[in-house]
Amino acid sequence: MTVARDAVMTVKELETFLAAEFPQAFGPGRAHHVERVGLKTATVRLDADESHLRPGGTISGPAMMALADVAVYVALLAQIGPVALAVTTNLSINFLRKPAPGPLFGDARIIKLGKRLAVGEVGIRGPGDDELVAHCVATYSIPDRPKA
Repeated sequence: MTVARDAVMTVKELETFLAAEFPQAFGPGRAHHVERVGLKTATVRLDADESHLRPGGTISGPAMMALADVAVYVALLAQIGPVALAVTTNLSINFLRKPAPGPLFGDARIIKLGKRLAVGEVGIRGPGDDELVAHCVATYSIPDRPKA
């Protein structure tokens, strides 16, 4: 478990927050798990099961899009803190090759963090594999935050 010196939330804090605020993805028995956070980065694991497969036995595009979206959200929250209402305003994904059934990892990186918008990218890969199965770019809108 890695936390960068400027990350404001740890993996444990993120998982607790996400289970409470986003139980559809992170509640008990759900498929998404925060693996690590770092300097504007995060890795989220999708434990893909039969419900994530499409005809042909590969992981579906919507499942990979959800993984990418969640990974950018986690990377963003690790930097700005527990802002539940940060929302996706744009998401573009390129599917590069068919993933095998099983776990997938979304390696997210925030490439621009402003007061109102954040842009991140995600490489999706299988376990122990550096070759991407998908690449995503996403933009998040950050709501006004109370002044400290």
